[in-house]
Amino acid sequence: MSRVHATCVALRQGKTWRAVLLRGPSGAGKSDLALRLIETGWRLVADDQTELSRQGKQLIATAPARIAGLVEARGLGIVTVGRDQLVRRAAVALLVDLAHPERIERLPEPMREKILGIDLPVVSLAPFEASASAKLRLALAQIANA
Repeated sequence: MSRVHATCVALRQGKTWRAVLLRGPSGAGKSDLALRLIETGWRLVADDQTELSRQGKQLIATAPARIAGLVEARGLGIVTVGRDQLVRRAAVALLVDLAHPERIERLPEPMREKILGIDLPVVSLAPFEASASAKLRLALAQIANA
């Protein structure tokens, strides 16, 4: 098992929850983007720290016990997310590196990264752009259709 500094959210596709790891330094927008995604039907797996384990050919994300169900809402503090907005575990399908808009390539080459021996696609996203939620949904759909 490994613990990473990342927020994890998941979207149900068919009968499966597919998770996305949102990575970036403190203040990068991980929790902010997660809150906006939750408002559009995504579920929180873990905020700020995510535990990862390999199960067969999947990388499984869960929340550390002490922070399960909690998310930081900057300006409000640590808040509890409703049970209907949580999923306890999900298979990671995508890694998302959060960055400033000027650091995002318009037409990037596909990138991949291995975590615990599992090869995953990586995209960069500007988390505070109005289209961030839509872009993330599109990226996840592309992976599902690949």
